Amino acid sequence: MTLALLCTSVLIVTVDSTILNVALPTLVADLGATDSELQWIVDAYALALACLVLIAGSVADRIGRKRMLVTGIATFAAASLWAAYSGSVPMLVAARAGMGAGAAMIMPSTLAVITDLFPDRRERQQAMGVWGAMSGLGVALGPIAGGLLLSRYEWGSVFLVNVPVAAVALIGVALLVVESRDPHPRRPDLPGALASVSGMALLLWAIIEAPEHGWASGLVIGTGTAGLAVLGAFVLWERAVDQPMLDLRLFHKREFAAPIAVLGLNFFALFGALFVITQFLQFHLGYEPVSAGIRIIPTAGGLIVAAGLSTRVVHLVGPRIPVTIGLASIGVGLWTLSRLDVGDAYAASVPGLVLIGMGAGLVMPTCIGLVVGSAPRSQSGVASGTGSVALQLGAALGVAVVGSLVSTRYQDRMTGALDASPVGVGQEVADTVLGSLGGALQVAARVKEPLAGSLREAAHEAFLAGSALGLAAAAAVAAVACLFAVFAMPGRRTAPLSAADLESVAHPHDEIALVGDNDPIHAARTRRS
Repeated sequence: MTLALLCTSVLIVTVDSTILNVALPTLVADLGATDSELQWIVDAYALALACLVLIAGSVADRIGRKRMLVTGIATFAAASLWAAYSGSVPMLVAARAGMGAGAAMIMPSTLAVITDLFPDRRERQQAMGVWGAMSGLGVALGPIAGGLLLSRYEWGSVFLVNVPVAAVALIGVALLVVESRDPHPRRPDLPGALASVSGMALLLWAIIEAPEHGWASGLVIGTGTAGLAVLGAFVLWERAVDQPMLDLRLFHKREFAAPIAVLGLNFFALFGALFVITQFLQFHLGYEPVSAGIRIIPTAGGLIVAAGLSTRVVHLVGPRIPVTIGLASIGVGLWTLSRLDVGDAYAASVPGLVLIGMGAGLVMPTCIGLVVGSAPRSQSGVASGTGSVALQLGAALGVAVVGSLVSTRYQDRMTGALDASPVGVGQEVADTVLGSLGGALQVAARVKEPLAGSLREAAHEAFLAGSALGLAAAAAVAAVACLFAVFAMPGRRTAPLSAADLESVAHPHDEIALVGDNDPIHAARTRRS
């Protein structure tokens, strides 16, 4: 029952990372949001989550995972209520950031509680598989749930639905979850916390704003460089301080470092693709939000099937093979979608959607289980927080880069079409047309034929050209991640820990949780028993 509650808590967090995608066209119509503002509405959530999740995991280890989880659910519910009644783009962006702050407290706390709840290594891996499957399922179910809600209610309903679910989870957590914390908590690392938040904020701001200002602009390069410099200082500080917020020695373990990199690359491809696919279904194919959401079901179905098999496959052949196959599946699926033409119907996109879902179902549970399972139990909160940083950084980067590629090629094609048009348009109308495909279709609906038909045709062709470029880039990232997994992911068995390994990773009071069949600590404890 506790595992079900924890999975429900993380489900609303991951659903909200994608539920807004099908509402983007509605926000264009109701709030007049531009492409840049749409990216901020989406990425404000990821920005706050990525900046705060590492601190939240560290604090949870110190003050108690249950306490942090309760605080996170309450914060998430309050911010969802705020978002539901936002009347402007800036207010909605702020509310989404508040939701991201609540999510930052929820995600590492749920994983840390699972680590404490299942001391047996095999049971813990199975529980992590369930958590990872629910997390990935939420990503795929978001557009479906959003579409169903938008078919009956206004766009605020995609946030308002979180409130009753969060209330049930809050009551259940308060009654069932047992408090746990690091029995030997470290001193607060305030300089490290400040450096991690400011560095991540600067870096993500540069990534999100790059499509608007240009990737070569001085503001973007300067802010991004400053962010990298602050994060570099954070690493140096964490290496020097006696009791760091993030023990960097964990990255010496391949079982910890490799899956974190894979998760970031995986979410880059996945979220970048979803940002394009939901607009493709609504703007290009003309589906209503509910119909567009339902047509994401092949992705959700593939994810459910693959995630259900992932734990068994990992037990039989180890993590490297399923992760490699999963990333290859995602890459092929994205490449298939990038080849869609103007005249193609929805059926042509189904194979690609299924492949993406199956790939994500193999990758996510496996990598999440490795990250948390390879860290000492006393540091499970900060370990899961580190994995969540990789997820959110990859998601924000994917939306920004893929969105920028789509927008840049769309604007280039539409600028040429407007210049070649025999009918001149005003600057305001031109800005609307160049802002997004949705804006161009709105203008086409207000003008007469044959100009309307020409504008619609040019806009659809421009959007498909941008989508092809963005999805191909996401497929290339998945291919790079696949090659990385072949060489970096651990195989079936992990090597026995040496004395140096124990000294570099563990503390005397920690219980070591290893992924793999060869666990000398477990064997020694078994002999003593």
